Amino acid sequence: MSAPELSYQYVVLRCVPRADREEFVNVGVALYCQGADYLAAKGCLDRARLTALWPGLDLDRVLESMAFVEAVAAGDPRAGAVAAQPLTLRFGFLKAPRSTVLQPGPVHGGTTPDPAAALADLVARTCE
Repeated sequence: MSAPELSYQYVVLRCVPRADREEFVNVGVALYCQGADYLAAKGCLDRARLTALWPGLDLDRVLESMAFVEAVAAGDPRAGAVAAQPLTLRFGFLKAPRSTVLQPGPVHGGTTPDPAAALADLVARTCE
């Protein structure tokens, strides 16, 4: 018997160095599956591509931002008070629009029997 299909939501994380130009590169995914009590984020920064497109980009800042997102998703106390919130509130925080160099795209959804495998697949497809 196969595992049941569970609904999930995800956002693609984008590096947006110049919001005024509306240019971005996908740099990760955050996925939330309430039915599996699962929230995770995974980055996939292509340093060479980001540097080629925006030579002055502070890559350390982008890496720190992605590490913060991953820590919030994981509930790591080093991410501050938001990391102690329930999964649904942490995902709400991660998917909220913001004016920083790392921004979430629109919320999408799907179904899967394995949220971790779905995240890995989304990262691979999103960050090709």
